[in-house]
Amino acid sequence: MKQTRSADDRTPLQLFPLAVVWTLPLNNALTAAPAFDETRGFFPLDNSQLAAYDLIGRKRLWIAPIATTVEPVVGDGVVYIVESESIAALSAHSGDVVWRVPFREMLAVPPTLAGDLLITAATSGEVTCRNARDGAVLWHQQLGAAANAPPTVSGNRIFLPTTDSLVHALGRDTGLVQWKRPLGGWGNDILATEGRLYLGSRDRYFYCLNAATGDVEWRWPTGANVIGLPVVDEQSVYFVSLDNVLRALNKSSGVQRWKSPLPLRPSTGPLKWSHTVVVAGAAPGLKAYDARDGKAAGQSATTNELSAPPHLVADPSLPFPILLAVTSDITGQASVTAYSRTVDPEIVPLAPLPNPADVPAAVVPPRDLGEISPLPNLSRVSPATGP
Repeated sequence: MKQTRSADDRTPLQLFPLAVVWTLPLNNALTAAPAFDETRGFFPLDNSQLAAYDLIGRKRLWIAPIATTVEPVVGDGVVYIVESESIAALSAHSGDVVWRVPFREMLAVPPTLAGDLLITAATSGEVTCRNARDGAVLWHQQLGAAANAPPTVSGNRIFLPTTDSLVHALGRDTGLVQWKRPLGGWGNDILATEGRLYLGSRDRYFYCLNAATGDVEWRWPTGANVIGLPVVDEQSVYFVSLDNVLRALNKSSGVQRWKSPLPLRPSTGPLKWSHTVVVAGAAPGLKAYDARDGKAAGQSATTNELSAPPHLVADPSLPFPILLAVTSDITGQASVTAYSRTVDPEIVPLAPLPNPADVPAAVVPPRDLGEISPLPNLSRVSPATGP
């Protein structure tokens, strides 16, 4: 059933309230966070399994015998897996191995895929860029400290925050250091857009850096460390911090538009669709906020705590996108639940009024209707006489 709106309705679409569309029990524990492309999910499971599911057709595609404890990355029909002593590229369609190369470094963060480049950052501080088509090494760069978040690629540069409180900009093709920017603490996930970098830090500030020079364009103090990847729209940048606050700042000037206290401790950065900002945390459930003013815009319960960040998938058969929540029960068994916007309004059960009082029925004495009198001042109207 499609939701219809009148032609003059300018009310912004909201993602909540949600209803369960389907549930997928994985019957195993996750060994790392899953990876997603437009229509598929790839789930690393115990017992050395990687399972691929069609999220739109709601069916399992394949299971490959491969073990990993690192979040995979997927793109252009290939899934990249970091094994204990190698990196493997698997066909996203069949699970067959496309190539495998030796790799014995311990990664500090999950790899990043950017077009035809696969970039890894090891705990030793070494950054390696490979050709994603065959795994061949293109360049190495030693940063002197481990990365604290996955590399971010924008234009001809690669950006990494490291555990020595620096943000590095490397040349995409050469790996040469273009600039370094010291922060007051370890930087977290970097969002690159429109010549700017947005990131939180462990010094309780949120930063906007110039992507070309690394200069600080503005920064905003918070009550605790900022975590996760921020999101932006045409006007604002949204992020969460461990003082349990969701904030929206003007993305150009850094002026705060609003802040909203959270009833949970956030575990990852926010997610945004249309005018809805979604926040997930350590407690079960998803919380929604209106991007215009930060007011609560709904919530949805989950059966267990989330074991991976929520993810949005477009389903052509539904008027709204699917919001995926990956959870694990107390035994570690994982499952995926797909939610989407309900078309009909939520039915609220009626409750009795508090402290009802007994009111005796009123006794109305019989009324003598008498005779019906004609209306006053009636004039007599003679019948019309014809010519």
